[in-house]
Amino acid sequence: MSAVLLPVLPPLLATLAVLVLRRGGAVLALAGVMSSLAGSLWLLARVADGQAETLLLPGLPDMPLRLVAGPLTALLTVAVATVGTFVLIYAVGYMKRESGLARFYAVMSLFLAAMQALVLAGDWVLLLAAWELIGLCSYLLIGFWFQRPKAANAAGRAFLYTRSADLGLYVAVFMLIGSTGTSEIAASLESGGSASTVAGLLLLLAAMGKSAQVPLQDWLMRAMAGPTPVSALLHSATLVAAGAILLIRAFPLLTPEALLAVGVVGGVTTVAAGVIALAESDLKRLLAASTASQYGLMLIAVGAGVPLVALLHLLAHAAIKSTLFLAAGDFQHAREGTGFDRLEGVGRARPWAFAGFALAALALAGIPPLSGFFSKDAVIAAALSAQGAAWLGPLALAGTLLTGTYMARALRLLWQGSGKTGAVAGSAWMRAGIWGLVIPAAALGLAFGPIEGILDLPTREAEGTGAVLLGLLAAVVGLALGWLVSAPRLLGPVYPWAQRGLAVGGGLTAWVGRPAMAMARGCEHLEGRLYAAVLGVGRGGLIIARGGERLEQSLYRAVLGVGHTNLAVAHLVRVGDERRIDGLIFALVSGVRALGARARTLQSGLIHHSLAISAVATAVTLVILFLASLSF
Repeated sequence: MSAVLLPVLPPLLATLAVLVLRRGGAVLALAGVMSSLAGSLWLLARVADGQAETLLLPGLPDMPLRLVAGPLTALLTVAVATVGTFVLIYAVGYMKRESGLARFYAVMSLFLAAMQALVLAGDWVLLLAAWELIGLCSYLLIGFWFQRPKAANAAGRAFLYTRSADLGLYVAVFMLIGSTGTSEIAASLESGGSASTVAGLLLLLAAMGKSAQVPLQDWLMRAMAGPTPVSALLHSATLVAAGAILLIRAFPLLTPEALLAVGVVGGVTTVAAGVIALAESDLKRLLAASTASQYGLMLIAVGAGVPLVALLHLLAHAAIKSTLFLAAGDFQHAREGTGFDRLEGVGRARPWAFAGFALAALALAGIPPLSGFFSKDAVIAAALSAQGAAWLGPLALAGTLLTGTYMARALRLLWQGSGKTGAVAGSAWMRAGIWGLVIPAAALGLAFGPIEGILDLPTREAEGTGAVLLGLLAAVVGLALGWLVSAPRLLGPVYPWAQRGLAVGGGLTAWVGRPAMAMARGCEHLEGRLYAAVLGVGRGGLIIARGGERLEQSLYRAVLGVGHTNLAVAHLVRVGDERRIDGLIFALVSGVRALGARARTLQSGLIHHSLAISAVATAVTLVILFLASLSF
């Protein structure tokens, strides 16, 4: 078996096993993701020297499906499997009291398999299939508690927003395949010309939907209605990461015009989403807004022409953000909610979870020597050295400042105050999941040098002292402001607007969501009317058919009656023929025969008998003639 299949097959087989057996879901899912992690590490070791491994599978005519493992894709499979492993370990404890676990672990395993296939896809057809599958799985996982209207609404909103943006990916793929004549990703990225600019912008649209970039960020905050392990997985290395991964892999296609658009979208998002996070009153929604802001920083790095830096921040963010979400889930179980009014002082009652949260928060803010310091400073350095440094640099610094501010605010609210804290079931599993990710969140920056050495991406320039100092200053000032100053005072008149998600005129909910839902309801109504009409026609046809059946039965009975009448007539005719006509004929014959027999008695052979008869006959004849003459 090809080594390229090792990251994909184990979670896929785990999905099938859970669905068939309907029990032992946690064990099967863990076995699948751990096997995937082992296979990913083995695959990375095989391709670390730059020799890619390719597996061709049957596909469309002249367009086979490809799984391609190079240093970049193999590294991403390791990241996906690592985060997936510790999230599922955590989920064993977090989901302990929940029902529907077979469905949960089956979809989680399928989600991981689809994400691994997306990362390794070497052709656009397979990438589209995996892209659709992660979208479906995210819908099912966000709406896991579908009985709750909030969760069902959040799942539908996520599906609507991401699916709308996915049109960009479809059109871009059709353009690239049409212009190059091949579905192979590596070959199609060399198309060049105006088609590259248009395709790059369309890919950016798809990435904006998946990575929750402005103005498509709203769905990500609402997706917090799903279970916390789902949030941790979606926001770190799978669904939301897919948009950034798409742009990193498609970087050779991006023209200067497309890179400018990517940088603008990322810069606006990192600031806008950071402001929204600062105004949030719910911990999980704050972390969700933070996710959009951090992916904005990654897009700044891509727009600056350094996709390697975007990848490094993606890897660091995957470990950091999953740690933050898992710790938030521990707090949620302890206080039965994630609103800051419920979570005040929970850090004192849950010191182990708070310690992991604090380390990850400092790493995200960019405090040395934690991993976020290295990746965030690299983003700032790339922005300051880019062609659009005049606006990319300030936006990156503002995003860094806001990161420190909202993370310090969260730490202060979690630490200060007090409240009743309940026992947390499955806390040992949850603690293992949290601290399994705290380690890479803290130390991954030390591995950035070797990672850069095996990747074939445009290299970054060494960060100057100015970029490092500016980044560190922004992080420290942000932490100080967040700890010392309340959000309403920091944001001033912008605070109420930020609480509404910086929506303009109701936001996409009013401009896109409601019209789309109204159109969907109209289509549903029309479909209902058409269905009723078709049903009415069917009922009319059924009535006609029943009338025809009755007519047929009447005709049948009439014909049957005629038949019975004909049979009766035939019977009478037969009886008359046999008993009347035949009897009359037979009686006549018998009478003639009897008359003949009697006539024979007159023929005695004696002359005097004959003469007597002749005399009598002559007399009778004369009497008849005489009577006849009298009548005339």
